Amino acid sequence: MDAEEFDRRFDNGEDMVDHVDLSTVRRPNAIRRINVDFPTWVIEALDQEAARLGVTRQSIIKVWIGDRLAQNAWARPSAPPTAHG
Repeated sequence: MDAEEFDRRFDNGEDMVDHVDLSTVRRPNAIRRINVDFPTWVIEALDQEAARLGVTRQSIIKVWIGDRLAQNAWARPSAPPTAHG
């Protein structure tokens, strides 16, 4: 089946799973959980800034770290410009 036929059948809502090699499928930007220990003053400062911005502590940590990585040359080339979300 050529690409045009595949696209047409997909667009028509056909189940295309039998026509796709799933052995190499990877989920992009998969989430992995880690634990990080911070001093109490850092957590308190994070909570204050998160409250000021109306976001969660986790959100502000992810955004700040993602932004910093995106600014550095050693960041992954395929990484998004920011890590909002």
